[in-house]
Amino acid sequence: MLTLTGRSEKNSSFCDRISRRNFLQIGALGGAGLTLPGLLRAEAANSQGGSNKSVIMIYLVGGPPHQDMFDLKPNAPKEVAGPWKPIETTVPGMEICEAFPKLAQMADRLVTIRSLVGSQAGHDAIQVFNGHNPRKPAPSGGWPQFGSAVAKVQGASSSSAPPFVSLCYPCTHGPYNEPGPGFLGAPYSPFRPMGPTKEDMVLNGITIERLGDRKALLKSVDQFRRDVDTSSMMRGIDTFTEQAMGLLTSSKLADALDLSKEDPRIVERYGTGDPTKFMDGNGAPRVPQSLLVARRLIEAGARVVTLNYSKWDWHGGLNAEGRANNSIFLREAEDFPVFDQCVSALVEDLHLRGLDKDCTVIVWGEFGRTPIISKQVGRDHWPRLNCALMAGGGMQTGQVIGASDRLGGEAISRPVTFSEIYSTLYHNLGIDARATTIGDLNGRPQYLLEDDVPPLRELV
Repeated sequence: MLTLTGRSEKNSSFCDRISRRNFLQIGALGGAGLTLPGLLRAEAANSQGGSNKSVIMIYLVGGPPHQDMFDLKPNAPKEVAGPWKPIETTVPGMEICEAFPKLAQMADRLVTIRSLVGSQAGHDAIQVFNGHNPRKPAPSGGWPQFGSAVAKVQGASSSSAPPFVSLCYPCTHGPYNEPGPGFLGAPYSPFRPMGPTKEDMVLNGITIERLGDRKALLKSVDQFRRDVDTSSMMRGIDTFTEQAMGLLTSSKLADALDLSKEDPRIVERYGTGDPTKFMDGNGAPRVPQSLLVARRLIEAGARVVTLNYSKWDWHGGLNAEGRANNSIFLREAEDFPVFDQCVSALVEDLHLRGLDKDCTVIVWGEFGRTPIISKQVGRDHWPRLNCALMAGGGMQTGQVIGASDRLGGEAISRPVTFSEIYSTLYHNLGIDARATTIGDLNGRPQYLLEDDVPPLRELV
């Protein structure tokens, strides 16, 4: 891997005595020995191309409390009902938490799933990101996550953006992190402009933090291209390396990651948070602006963008300073309004920009929460029932799918599985998950889903 200009290399330049071999290492994406040209070659193999469909996946780290968000039980006993009251939405019969007034006003653009079943029991993001239960047998190398599989099947839709971008911050609790490309290997890892890979996205000292200086960025890129042309290094370099250079120096990709290029009113609409403050130390930061960056990446040509948002394993009883108070659920009072603002902004933005037919949004966590609120641990882990919020994708929105019992602990109608939701996501991208296979490390074809299920009939 060659870091073009790292923060410790203040006086280095792109092409000072750089070898052709090292030049071809430009754009390493975090996998051992992986180069950007190699990534593009991998994406081109078996590429379907041509589609503008996309998915934004928002992982609520640690497991959100479904009874306090989208499936309130106001008539249940106090130790079950919790502190929040339901409010009506624009969809008759659909009620959600009073802390979500903005989402309530656009409920006709949303789908709430109240009967998601089959969650695994531990704090592990793998099922959220690939639809497979980590406790079940997997092929050698492991199942690839959703974005990796999409990159394999469809490849890039644009030369200016990779097909799969991860905005997930690295969590110190390992299982909170994305599972990776599995048996597909490093070429199908996500492009990561966050975390360690951020150090690789450098153009002559212009880091992501300094991309707001458009003049300096353009000067850097122009000088790089002049140096390359003068040294004739582009001669003999294959098509994929040229495409890699275009991607690496693409103003479209850089602009997508640079919120200074966005209308300040829209940035304000989403809200901003501190990306250096990892909630509870091992969760993700609470950064609503990630949702805006995701929309911008989709517009730049990415097919799948994943992000992790905040930390939801506070059991209802702790606030950000660690003060316990189960009676008023301080952390929910902190997190819910910010969540309401940024998710509603994303859905609204997609509709205003005409992206709602092509871009699917899915918001979920690894499991739900216990019906009974414990004085010791608040709402504990509950894999028997989970929830999800969906929008866009040309789906039939403005509805609730499924129902839970009076305590919010079991699904009593229309149980929905992870495979059904993933079948829907693939369908919205134009992929038939029931007929599409990808080869594992032994060359055996593997279907994208472990269950042969159609997309959710209520939505497509």
